[in-house]
Amino acid sequence: MARILVSMPDKFLASIDKLADIEQRTRSELVREALRNYIRKSNSVSPKQAENNAKILENLLD
Repeated sequence: MARILVSMPDKFLASIDKLADIEQRTRSELVREALRNYIRKSNSVSPKQAENNAKILENLLD
């Protein structure tokens, strides 16, 4: 399995870690599931809506 490096604000990462702990999953499992859901949703909406969703995600990470 390939590895990637992703930068995100500490507060956002803390939220991810808290949720992963509550769900008794690893950070990686949680992020993979979130990205799978994002890709699935992006494939089912218009390209314009996918672009808007990407902007929303980008704003959450800022």
